[in-house]
Formats: sequence, structure tokens, C-alpha cells
Amino acid sequence: MLVVCLIWGLNFSVTKGAFVRFPPLAFTAVRFAIASVLLVPLVRRIEGDASLPAGALRRLIVLGVVGNTLYQLGFISGLARTSASNSALILASMPSLVALLAAGLGFEPARRRVIGGVLVATAGVVLVVLAAGAGLGQGEMAGDLLTLGAVFCWAGYTLGLRDLPPGISPLRVTMVTTVAGAPGLILAGAPDLVRMEWGEVGLAGWAALAYATLLSLVVAYLIWNRSVQLVGPSRTAIYMCITPLIAVVGAAVMLGERPRPLQAVGAGLILAGVLLVRARGSGADGGRITGRAPAEG
Repeated sequence: MLVVCLIWGLNFSVTKGAFVRFPPLAFTAVRFAIASVLLVPLVRRIEGDASLPAGALRRLIVLGVVGNTLYQLGFISGLARTSASNSALILASMPSLVALLAAGLGFEPARRRVIGGVLVATAGVVLVVLAAGAGLGQGEMAGDLLTLGAVFCWAGYTLGLRDLPPGISPLRVTMVTTVAGAPGLILAGAPDLVRMEWGEVGLAGWAALAYATLLSLVVAYLIWNRSVQLVGPSRTAIYMCITPLIAVVGAAVMLGERPRPLQAVGAGLILAGVLLVRARGSGADGGRITGRAPAEG
């Protein structure tokens, strides 16, 4: 899981750095097209051609649109406008938001520890966004808000997974939702794909695309899936608190970003809030993780 945290933490800087050569929407379109092509034969090789339970495919398609198409549009558009550090820190608040929505919708009891964790993490997100005040001219605040919108999309996706019929593996859920989300992302990126000067992408651009696709979307998820099987979802998920820290350090080294004092305080509050939520003994999904974690973007 430390390897997964390293891959996903550095992915923020790798992806943002690729925008010099790839338009953001084009990058995401190619990334998900390749991932879909890779995941379909991978699932067939590992799990065979078992059919999904009745009604599951339609639900997974809807979840794929919410959790991949809409989430990725918010994430990638936000990352293009804000810093890699801000993007990672705002996404780190995801478990707290999921816990809040799960309690609000009656999926789980509203425990005081969870409510306290959500309030602490929310205060952290507010500070991270306010820290962008100096960059309002470059649209950094808009990027933060788009990233926050992506957080809500992923929270809805996560809660939607609760009602899936039992027996569908996390790998198959990821494959179906990735394939379902890819068409919308390809359509959104089509204008940029047509206008791109492919000869100018260069080795660095293709290397970034390979990293974000093969390592971040495929290899890291397989490790995550194996960790859930070996040590359980709650113990696996707690490692995600390390990802934003790696992302901030990676952004400082690779992109020259420097955390602002207010941003650092916000980061501490976000991580403290997530730890409070996780301390109740299970993730906000009730101990059942059936899709990939969002920390990789």
C-alpha cells in the first residue's frame, strides 16, 4: 500500500506536468480509452466471462457516468486550474464527505466522532481553498471549486455502490464503470484530440500518459485490491491519508510548488478529520469497498 500511495501521490504532479503537451481533456480521453482496452481482457483472464446479476449492469453504467465521466471532468478541469497540492488535499476530504452523506441518508447512524471528523475536515478544506486567494487571477479558486465538485461526484458514486448485488468483484466493478465512463470523456476530449499536434507530445508527454494509465489506473488498483483481500478494507483505506502528503512533497520537487502556511494548517485539519472518521472501526462504506479509491484522480 505504500507503493500505491507513492504512485497515486506522484500522479497529481505527473498529470499536471503533462498538460504542457496534452490538453487536459484530451489527456483524460486517451487515458480512459487505453485503460478500458486493458481492463476488459484483464478481467476476462483473471475472472472469466461470468455474467453480472440482473439489473447490475444498468446500475454500474450510471455509476460509471457519475464516478468516472463527471468525476474526471471535475478533477481534471480543476487540476488544470489549481495547484497539484490543493487538488490532492481537497480530494483527501473524500472519506469525511462520504461519512456525512451516509449518515444524512440514513445508511449509518450519525456518530459524534464522525460528525466531529467531518467538521474538522471541512474546516481544513475551507482553509485550503482560502489559501488560493493569492492566485485568484489565474483561476485557482475556480479550480478548487471544480475539484470540490468532483469530491461530491465520487461520494455519490461510493454510496451508490452499496446497493450492488453481492458477489461482484472490485476488479469487475472498476472495469465496467471505467468502460461506461469512457465514452463521455472521449466525447468531451474529442475537439482537443482533433486539434492536437501529436508530433509535439514528445517522450515526456507519452511517459506521463503511460504512468497515469498503466501505473495509476491499472497496477496501483490491482495492488489495492490485493491489500483489501489480505488485511481488510479499513486497514487498507487508512493508508490513503499518506497520499496527499506525498502529493504535496512531489509537487514541491517536480513542479516547484510551495505550500502556503494557511494551506499547511488546512492539510493538517483534513487529515485529522479523516483519521477521526476512520477511527470508528470501518470506512464510510460500511466496511465494504467495491471500487477503486479516488486518491489517484
